[in-house]
This record gives sequence, structure tokens and C-alpha cells, in this order.
Amino acid sequence: MKRLSGWDAVLLYSETPNVHMHTLKVAIIELDGDRQGFDVNAFRQVIHGRLYKLDPFRYQLVDIPGKFHHPMWRENCKVDLTYHIRPWSLPAPGGRRELDEAIGQIASTPLDRSRPLWEMYFIEGLANNRIAVVGKIHHALADGIASANLMARGMDLVAGPNSERASYETDPAPTGGQLVRSAFRDHLRQLGRIPATIGYTAAGVRRVRRSTRKLSADLTRPFTPPPSFINHMLTPERRFATATLALADVKETSKQLGATINDMVLAVSAGALRTLLLRYDGKADHPLLASVPMSFDFSPDRISGNRFSGVLVALPVDVDDVLVRVDKAREAANLAKEAHHLVGPELVSRWSAYLPPAPAESLFRWLSNRDGQNKVLNLNISNVPGPRERGRVGGALVTEIYSVGPLTAGSGLNITVWSYVDQLNISVLTDGATVDDPHEVTSAMVDEFIAIRRAAGLSETLTPVETAMAPA
Repeated sequence: MKRLSGWDAVLLYSETPNVHMHTLKVAIIELDGDRQGFDVNAFRQVIHGRLYKLDPFRYQLVDIPGKFHHPMWRENCKVDLTYHIRPWSLPAPGGRRELDEAIGQIASTPLDRSRPLWEMYFIEGLANNRIAVVGKIHHALADGIASANLMARGMDLVAGPNSERASYETDPAPTGGQLVRSAFRDHLRQLGRIPATIGYTAAGVRRVRRSTRKLSADLTRPFTPPPSFINHMLTPERRFATATLALADVKETSKQLGATINDMVLAVSAGALRTLLLRYDGKADHPLLASVPMSFDFSPDRISGNRFSGVLVALPVDVDDVLVRVDKAREAANLAKEAHHLVGPELVSRWSAYLPPAPAESLFRWLSNRDGQNKVLNLNISNVPGPRERGRVGGALVTEIYSVGPLTAGSGLNITVWSYVDQLNISVLTDGATVDDPHEVTSAMVDEFIAIRRAAGLSETLTPVETAMAPA
């Protein structure tokens, strides 16, 4: 048994009937001629043999009686792979759009908390002798870095024993008395950590005061996010869209403009959102506020838990000039990083340990049922470095990887970018009311990337990514 951290617990408490807090990981797998019989049962066998190194897949959530403390993970529980790994078949022609629509349906239902908080979908019917595996994992289990490490283990991209195991020991379920006693002991330990947490906070305040920017609104919070078509009470439905860029093209562009890949992701997102704001709202006269996760634990051995902080970045959607937008996005990202390090990257996660469960759940239910302007952010944007070498599952080659985080209350759009070998893969998640078609977002991002290259004096012809699915 182990306690959920305060930050893990917050990601659990924030789930409501219309705000699902699972993340999605999508692997496209190419089957060669001698593996055409690789079906869902064969895939279940592969995962069963690797469960010993996919520890979070055997965690089961256990609530504390009376919500006296944050829940616990019961480790080494029994896993029914017939339940967790499910078959799915795509309609013809089995292209990117058909797959994206299926993933949207998969994302539209919450995970069952009485079981380990993950599901996998073995999707057949893709063109070119390919299948897709969609992992649906609760955010309370793992953040982007931990998920990438977990995926690397599943695809044998990290060193370690690769032998298969046929059986696993399971731990007995705890009694109510054990849970209460454990919660009481943990509360005492948390009380003992209060001086250190206060000291950490005070050190951050001192750093901000010593900063040349001082404790200004520009440093700690760019502005109040404006009303937009993105922000409203969410529907339970989810829609999904993807696109692929050649990583070499992105690197060439970023080098030409003196920007990082993360800066490019923010600039491309800003330009695409400007296009959509003009289409849906008829104006783009105020920057949008994006919450961008920044990890503070990049350990390659971490496969569970959340060790990140969300920083607020002002997206210059109000800027018409393409290259000026790139410069403004870079400036905004640098400002956010400065605030992140000055205030202290662990500030929110440390204080979240003291958030009482029942009031937290009530607060998030109230927030999820509010309509209108979001007072915290407009949308979430993530950029996660994925595996640098190609993985295999059951001996079959993984040709593409996509990932997306959840929607948060009052925000109907999430943009997540994962790199994989030679690809920069864009994933977009919306609810059922934000846009007519989520591929409007991915198409606008590709168009914006081409516009940036044109303005930078680079070729407008993008490098084809032969290993990726054809565009939607």
C-alpha cells in the first residue's frame, strides 16, 4: 500500500461526470507478413508477460473510511486482462480519421474506480497491415514523463530483464482499521512537514522579491483569461484529432528562428488559435492563457505519480504578424519559466498534500457545472519528449505514438505534442461543443507551421513522414 501524493489526489478529485481525468496514449503498430494472426488474445498474452515491469497497471484505488485522508494505492492486485484489454474494429477505409473518431469515443467514458485505473483497446482495421493500441490511463497514476517511461518499458526500450512471467503474487486487501491507522500516521507525518513547506514557500517569495521583475502580475499571472469559444461548461463527449510533422522540419525552423521546439509548439498553437478565434468568435484581440505543464522530475526510472507544475503562458493570438508571434511566444515561455523557477516548481504540489478530500471534490463538482468565462485558463498545451528509438510490441514495430491529456473544467481544448524518433505528433482533444470538427485545430496548426516556414525563408513543402498515417 502507498498513499497518493497530494497532487495525484487533486487529479483524482477533479474528475466529475463531464470532466474525465484520464490521459490517452496511442501506439500504431505495423504487422509484418508472419504476424497477421496477432490478435487481441495474443496481445493480452504479451501484456500479461510484462506486467511485472508495468507496476501501475496493478495498482487499485482504495478510499479511506470517511475520507479521512487521501486514498491509497493497493499494489500488486489481481488484474483481469479480458476486462482491461478490449477489442475494437474500425470501419473502412481504416485511415487516420476513422481511428481518431474511435479514440474520441474511447475517451468519452470515465474509468471504473473499482478496478485498476487503466484500459487498453486493441484496434484492428487500420490500413496498411497496421493495428493501434490505445492506452487509457488515469492522470492520478502518471504524468507525461512517467507515462513515457512506462511506455518505454512496455516496448522494451530500457535496459532490464526481458523475460516473460506467467504468474504474479497479489497482496491482500487492507482492512478498514489498517486504512484509518495508516491515515492517522500519515497525517502526523504531514504535520511534521509543515515547517519545511512554509520554508520552501518563503524561499520562493524571497527569490521573487530579489528578482528584477519583483512580485508583479506579469510574473505570477499574466492576466485574467478572456472569454472565448473554448471556455464553457463541458459536455461528457470527447472528440480527438491527430497530425504528424517531420521532426527535422521543426528543428530546422526552430534553428532558423533561434527558438526551442517548445517555443515552436506554442507559436504554432497561437497561430492556429488565432485562426479559430476569428472563425468562431469573430475576433482575436486579447492573448489567451495556456496552462503548460513543466516537470521537475525527469528520472528515467519513474513510471508513476505526478511531478509537474502547471505554468501560465500568454499566447499572442492577438498578433497578426507570423514572426512577431513566434518572438512573443518565446518571450512568454521564458517569462513563465522564470516564474516557475523563482516561485518554486514544487510549491503547488507540496501544499496540495493538505487539501481535504471531501471539500476538494465538492469544489471541483461546482467548477465543472459552471458555464461562461474560465477564471483560471483558456486551454492546456503540453509538449513531451517521447522515445528516441523505435519500439516493438510482441515483436511488431511501433511506427507512431500519440498522446493527449484531459480537458479541465471550463476548458474545451487540450493540445498535446509528443515527439517520437523522426516525428512530431500532434494530438487534440475537445468536448462535443467546442468546435465542429477537431481536425480544424490540427489543420490550422499544420497551416500555421507552413506559414512560419514561409516567413522564415524556408521551403513551404513539408518533408513527408513515410512511417506515419496519411493526413486526415
